[in-house]
This record gives sequence, C-alpha cells and structure tokens, in this order.
Amino acid sequence: MQVAYRADNLFDAHLARHALEDAGIPAFVFGESLLGAAGELPLFGVLRVCVPDTALPLARDALQAAGLLDANLREVRPGPISGDTDEPEPHPA
Repeated sequence: MQVAYRADNLFDAHLARHALEDAGIPAFVFGESLLGAAGELPLFGVLRVCVPDTALPLARDALQAAGLLDANLREVRPGPISGDTDEPEPHPA
C-alpha cells in the first residue's frame, strides 16, 4: 500500500477515498481509529488514504481530477507518522 493522500480531517479523508473508489481504485483510510486518542500521537498527519502500489499513478490522477490534489504538489509530503522525515523525534522531558 502507498499513501496517495494525507488528509487534515476525516471529511477530507473520506472525500478522497470516495473519489478514488468512484474511479475504480480500491482505497483505505488509515488512522481513522486514532482520532480519539491522546498523548504521544501527533496532532496532524494521522489520516492517510492508501491505495495498492500499482494504482498510485492512477490515484494521483483521480485525486487531481477531483480537485483534491494540486497539480504542482503531486508528491505526497512525508508526515510525522510515516517515519520518512530526517528530523529527530522529540523526547519527553
């Protein structure tokens, strides 16, 4: 599974999922069950809409056609959950 869309809220995540499914691309919203959690979870970057590896290029085209992905921002930015960042993780004091 590849991240096709990072959502700021649950509405955006499901809007993206439905746009992908309408285009015939299976999609899954990861992080939905974490929204009520507190503590060490980050405030943003928890919701990700993922698609199968082979469907990623089609998913980006479908999201762009739905107006959810800017043509200039075709790459998915790494978020705090994915572990893709080079920044050191904060440690509790």
